[in-house]
Amino acid sequence: MPTRIYLVRHGATDLTAEDRFAGSSDVPLSEEGRRQVACLAERLKRATLDAVYASPLQRTMETARTLALPHGLKPIAEPGLREIDYGHWEGLRRSQIESMFQAEYALWQEDPFAIAPLGGESGANVLNRALPTMRTIVARHGQRTVLLVSHKGTNRLLISSLLGFDMRAYRDRLEQSPAALSILDFTSAVRARLHLFNDVSHYEETGRPCEPAEAGCLSR
Repeated sequence: MPTRIYLVRHGATDLTAEDRFAGSSDVPLSEEGRRQVACLAERLKRATLDAVYASPLQRTMETARTLALPHGLKPIAEPGLREIDYGHWEGLRRSQIESMFQAEYALWQEDPFAIAPLGGESGANVLNRALPTMRTIVARHGQRTVLLVSHKGTNRLLISSLLGFDMRAYRDRLEQSPAALSILDFTSAVRARLHLFNDVSHYEETGRPCEPAEAGCLSR
């Protein structure tokens, strides 16, 4: 049996809705984010989980607690799963950064894996802590199922690396919506197969209540 990882992005925050850079900014979920996560918890409540890990920030820990509750688990804070620190861009809208730091932003857009905002982290910095963290968790819970709650950038970097993508294009080629579910199966700590990616079928139909998935069915 492989080791299965449910990789989740935290639910939406007020900064998400405002298109602000909020990597190291420690903000809670918005009411919409809590609704999204509640829908995912309903979807996953029949899954068998061995453990739940999360980035230590408010938005990820709150997401993890909601998802862990039906399983009687307590989330384990894992600093390696933190989001990219955007340095002096933190809290600013994308439009502000494009205007205020035009040259720096252009360089970062070309190669966000190697380039970091002033005072922040590059994609390579993040992967250097997040990938060993994931490998350790996979080794620790061999042939079991574990849920990890992390962030948009961190999740995209992990998946890009595991699938062998050009790391410079991780932001262009992969999406991670709030409270999205991806599933990876590991036959070893370094060999992964992607089974499900960025699935938000648990909440995407606006105005429709969350419906429980059939037993054993994760994707509709």
